[in-house]
Amino acid sequence: MRAVIAEDLALLRDGLIRLLTAHDVEVVAAVGDGPSIVGALLDHRPDVAVVDVRLPPTFTNEGLLAAIEARKRLPGLPVVVLSQYVEPLYARELLSDRGGGLGYLLKDRVMDVGTFVESVRRVAAGGTVMDPEVVSQLFEKRARDEQIGRLTPREREVLALVAEGRSNAAVADHLVVSEKAVSKHIANIFLKLDLAPSEDDNRRVMAVLAYLDS
Repeated sequence: MRAVIAEDLALLRDGLIRLLTAHDVEVVAAVGDGPSIVGALLDHRPDVAVVDVRLPPTFTNEGLLAAIEARKRLPGLPVVVLSQYVEPLYARELLSDRGGGLGYLLKDRVMDVGTFVESVRRVAAGGTVMDPEVVSQLFEKRARDEQIGRLTPREREVLALVAEGRSNAAVADHLVVSEKAVSKHIANIFLKLDLAPSEDDNRRVMAVLAYLDS
């Protein structure tokens, strides 16, 4: 697997290079500012890009905008966006094309090496990964919604785990229940939210995110 990294902090950039390289990911380019990202992605066409939201010169949303632009020019380009803080607006903007192959993670998650590498690989394979804290804040904003209010506490818990990109088996392991029980919960959730059920993980996650963003 080949990756391009965009991170302005030299220590973190070097750390990401070492971390990914140690897990059999070839880092073909590593840049430190917004204007360099799109060119690097177009030149190398990597299997995945790992991009900081805030980059020079303005330290606002250069990384995010570059990722969106790159995906317009290379449809389906897998991108993992890293953010120092929870910024649901940026998460929704990144996911607006519903194309999959996307991740939005807090930088703290990099410290959990196994989970981070798994997330990068999942995105490279076309999946979607949302940081649990971002999912939580999206739910809080929709907590008073009539449809969300139809869900039981357990169904909300299952939906949050699904929105993080977990499979039925992973949800079952986390909650220490059977996969059959999880499947039943998910069927009930989509019924209550007026969403078509699907066994495709990416489609399920994007449907949930589309609902949360509606």
